[in-house]
Amino acid sequence: MVTREDLESYLIRLGADFEEVDDGMFLVSTDNGGAPIVVHHSDPVLIVRMKVMDLPPDSDGLGGLYETLLKFNATDVIHGAYGIEEGELILSDTLQLATLDFDELRATLESVQLAASSHLSRIRDLTQTAEGDQE
Repeated sequence: MVTREDLESYLIRLGADFEEVDDGMFLVSTDNGGAPIVVHHSDPVLIVRMKVMDLPPDSDGLGGLYETLLKFNATDVIHGAYGIEEGELILSDTLQLATLDFDELRATLESVQLAASSHLSRIRDLTQTAEGDQE
């Protein structure tokens, strides 16, 4: 079982710029200067989350965005999935601490960063199109 201390050593080994903001909860800076990734040691799992963007308050007209996100989940997102929580679009993944190793953590963090950076312009376009259609 990976402990909080093991997780911290994995982040150090990755050369990640991070800070512990609560017991077992780390904010990991991304390579592209985007939103940090939250890595939370919450026995028996490790929760990895990244806020991609705020969604418009009115969700009418976002069907195209939702369809695209589901397609990304099925074809492009290797670790985790897109989701919506409290008006925010997030990428999240959950890993078992019992079997977690350094390579799995690295792959998850890289996958989340890659998905967010490669999909962001398409997501923003769809969001702006939906907002424009509502005016």
